[in-house]
Amino acid sequence: MKYLSIILCCLFIAANASSQTTNPADFPYKKDPKIPAFKILQSDSTWFAKDQLPKNYDYTVIIYFAPDCGHCQYTTGELVKKMDSLKNVSFVFVASAHKKLSELKEFYDHYKLAPYPNIRMGRDPEYQLLSFYHIESTPFVAIYDKKGMFVKSFDPRYGPVMEAGQLVELVNKK
Repeated sequence: MKYLSIILCCLFIAANASSQTTNPADFPYKKDPKIPAFKILQSDSTWFAKDQLPKNYDYTVIIYFAPDCGHCQYTTGELVKKMDSLKNVSFVFVASAHKKLSELKEFYDHYKLAPYPNIRMGRDPEYQLLSFYHIESTPFVAIYDKKGMFVKSFDPRYGPVMEAGQLVELVNKK
């Protein structure tokens, strides 16, 4: 019994130590302010990469999401309601590699995103963005300016989920 207690104690300590979150200041996107290289697989099986980002938008917003995440669904629904105020923003919705393309297509269709040429959606098969942003929760949102420089992030681990109104306010400041 004594050995079982020691083993359980060691397992508890090891599990607790491994669950410690790294200091956010050490995350790659905090050290490198440029939009990271990425390549996402879209639901139509074509690729979309960083170098294909349109240059005619004032901001690029990368949203790492999960189609079955309630917060992601809510955020997307609210963004769609405000799209008239977000015409100067290029959106890249990115899901984890384990999400099926059919799930992304269903999400895309459900929120009626097709009319918006400023929205791209795909999955991250090489976990490039997942590791760059050190994502553990969704929706994770990273905002970049016209020059591709980091402006702000919304990470659900360290604060509330981004509200569409906050984004509208940020991208329409003069």
